[in-house]
Amino acid sequence: MVDDVRPVLVTGGTGTLGRALVHTLLDAGVPVRVLSRRDRSPAAPPEAQWAVGNLLTGDGLSEAVTGVSAVVHCASDPRRPDDDLDAAVQLLLAARAAGVPHLVYVSIVGVDRVPFAYYKAKHRVEEIVEDGGVPWTILRATQFHDFVATLLDYLSRGPVALAPAGMSDQPVDVREVASRLAQLVAAGPSGRVEDLGGPQVLTTTELMRTYLAARGRRRPVWTVPFPGPLSGFRHGHHLTPAHATGRLTFAEWMQSRSR
Repeated sequence: MVDDVRPVLVTGGTGTLGRALVHTLLDAGVPVRVLSRRDRSPAAPPEAQWAVGNLLTGDGLSEAVTGVSAVVHCASDPRRPDDDLDAAVQLLLAARAAGVPHLVYVSIVGVDRVPFAYYKAKHRVEEIVEDGGVPWTILRATQFHDFVATLLDYLSRGPVALAPAGMSDQPVDVREVASRLAQLVAAGPSGRVEDLGGPQVLTTTELMRTYLAARGRRRPVWTVPFPGPLSGFRHGHHLTPAHATGRLTFAEWMQSRSR
């Protein structure tokens, strides 16, 4: 895919998106270095290099970013959004000092419009990347199929499946996001690129019925209001119907997982 023989560093390379990206890059013949806080996992692709480092303390980052052609920053923790800010600062400091030529950051559609703590943190990380002194690319994507399925599983564990009222989602296949990130690595610094959304905008009731059917579960589906700071979701600010470029639908993804 690229002539550069230097590796691409992937943060969060053991997570849902990171794993998919590592395999996508390796399949394209691109050398990969995975950043992890732990020693190499037995499940890690043997072709991938491994770098142990801590994004919160900065330990090991200088060595991890040295000699790379690009950094793709996939590491994130929805449970501790403030940690994402500290991690971004540490990564940018190390990347700038090492003269890294390109940093790609994957964000979420609606981070600038949804008043949710994790989204606010992701938007602030975007600003840190833009001002970090390293040539950059930012891609916003909608939620992954995996995340939506996990949420639906939680909401359907009782005798009744609950669907948040007045809300829709646009799930996208994580492998399609990984493929787009690999393309952006090859393209070089491109600034804020077009959003990447899944192929369909579906109500939570439609998603829940699809999930239950694929799982073979029989449950009544109740549409209920959910409290909390969800107004941005109810207004659809996390959707990008004009960029529904993903191909794999949620139903197709569920069917493939249920075989």
